Amino acid sequence: MFGADKGKAQDSLLDGRKLYIGIVQARFNESVTNALATACLDELAKLGVQSKHIDVFKVPGALEVPVTLQALAEKDQYDALIALGCIIRGETYHFELVANESGSAVTRVGLDYKLPIANAILTVENMEQAVARQIDKGRDAARVAVEMANLLNELA
Repeated sequence: MFGADKGKAQDSLLDGRKLYIGIVQARFNESVTNALATACLDELAKLGVQSKHIDVFKVPGALEVPVTLQALAEKDQYDALIALGCIIRGETYHFELVANESGSAVTRVGLDYKLPIANAILTVENMEQAVARQIDKGRDAARVAVEMANLLNELA
């Protein structure tokens, strides 16, 4: 696709009016994850996703996000899922463990269920980096979820 056709195709992929979205939000570092969720929900509304078609589930932390995504995927009622969380590096290896395990598990759920999952679990060095990213990454997650849901629906 070229020129105007490419723009029209892109616009149709960002039309969320018919979509059902599930969001799993980790509570750990809640000030950041609340900001991620607010930005995400605002962007979903701008993309036309009806609030009654959005379900939000809160879990303790990033390691609990994937199993909740899996439970939602098994329901077979969502066009896309969104993972929200914030992992901040500490002084121990725990950061790498949580970041790697949650990231790979989120990806695995999406592949196992052929369901798009926008992964907005931030992995940052400090709170300043988290705050600097929380709004943009929340918006990005909404746009990725809508675009990929529409793309996979077209390919089905």
